[in-house]
Amino acid sequence: MKKTYITTMPDDIGAFLKASRLFSDLGINITRVSYNKAIDSHTLFIDAMGTEEQLKKADEKLAEIGYLNGDKSERGVVLIEFCLRDVPGSVTDVLSLIDDFDFNISYISSEENGTDYQYFKMGLFVDDPRKIKTFLKSAEKICPVKVLDYNHTEKIFDNSIFYESFVSEIARNARLSDEARENLLINTNLAMQTLDERGLSPYKTFDSIGKFAELISRYKGENFSPRITAHTVSDNTEIVLIEPPCGSNTAVIKHGDEALFIDCGYACYKEEMQNLFRKILPDYDNMEKRVLITHADVDHAGLLPFFDEVLASEKSAECLTAEYEGRDGLREQNRLHKPYVNICKTVTGYTPVNPEKIKVISKERNSGGFPLQSVGEFSFGDMAFEILEGKGGHLEGEIVLVDYINHIVFSGDIYVNTHDLTAEQKEYNRYAPILMTSVDTDRNLCSAEREYLTGRLGVGKWRIFGGHGGKKDLSVGQNG
Repeated sequence: MKKTYITTMPDDIGAFLKASRLFSDLGINITRVSYNKAIDSHTLFIDAMGTEEQLKKADEKLAEIGYLNGDKSERGVVLIEFCLRDVPGSVTDVLSLIDDFDFNISYISSEENGTDYQYFKMGLFVDDPRKIKTFLKSAEKICPVKVLDYNHTEKIFDNSIFYESFVSEIARNARLSDEARENLLINTNLAMQTLDERGLSPYKTFDSIGKFAELISRYKGENFSPRITAHTVSDNTEIVLIEPPCGSNTAVIKHGDEALFIDCGYACYKEEMQNLFRKILPDYDNMEKRVLITHADVDHAGLLPFFDEVLASEKSAECLTAEYEGRDGLREQNRLHKPYVNICKTVTGYTPVNPEKIKVISKERNSGGFPLQSVGEFSFGDMAFEILEGKGGHLEGEIVLVDYINHIVFSGDIYVNTHDLTAEQKEYNRYAPILMTSVDTDRNLCSAEREYLTGRLGVGKWRIFGGHGGKKDLSVGQNG
């Protein structure tokens, strides 16, 4: 079995060697290591492969040598301002006191200000709050001392516990459990390492993760402000398109007393979305709830557990089943996409749907060389769709629904109306391409699928409902 260790090591020569020997003595294989002193001088990530018994023994040994900190909430940086007389050697007594308490100084800043005093700011790495209280009492005997609010300063004064402080803020805003918090920490590091190898600045990665998580939290509750539009299909059928600030669109097809949902957005907006559903469908709580997903991305499948039946392609069903069983889904099988997807799942509270709810509506066919293949038919109310399955340009298992009578298309993320995004959607859509390197599995193939789709549509005016952005009006002529 595999386990990721988040170790807190002393910034000393031989620290990693000590851990490496410990794993080697236990017969455990190290499969990944990540450490960057410029980012965090104490935290080192180790992926280890061994038996359950071996890894349990490693837990004990690492704890014994102080590499596993059981209560990380006590660790932190204290930013202190010392008011010292502006004379030679005035700081020596303070530095000696810091040395007596074995504190690590991670930041010092001071300059003369035209008075008889200088204000020294020092960042001290502290793992025991009781020591800092005693230290401050001793320091006050030397000079006036003020503790500054490190967490709300505009500058980054310290990198010794960067991961801890970075993830703690996200976890607090998203109200994550301890387990989810640790998972976020691991995948933040994995994203940084993966993208660093491809030339992206680590701080660009952290900035993107932080802003992505902030946006997800920002639009909760009263701030949830989707664009909602209604589109008449026939006397009996209407499509209501819900475009949230973050995540995929959800289309609700209303036909009489029945409803079919196309995709369903992020799990973290379940309360907000269900309140909307109740306004759109007065009998929502009592009706059978069916949802059809165009593909199994986390931003399209977050609310699946709340539906009675989930309609999906064969590949998407396999992906959802794998996630339910604790295995990697289709996105996680892509090394470049895996960290971002796991971060998404953690921050948005994604829960896999029980496979017993899934109904396969199309099976993959390998015949023909076209980018999209006809794999079945599907009807709802007075709408009749041909199901086209792509070859995985965006994601394997992707399907498009085409109604040739009513000239309506549900295209998922194969065809997205990027020219009609709200300001909030544009901001949200900046970060996935950075953190995944591309939202598509194969950009060229996805482009070919889009081109093939528009070429397959008959002459006339079409309405295309994509996975993101507003409804797209497309006129197809004799040569279109």
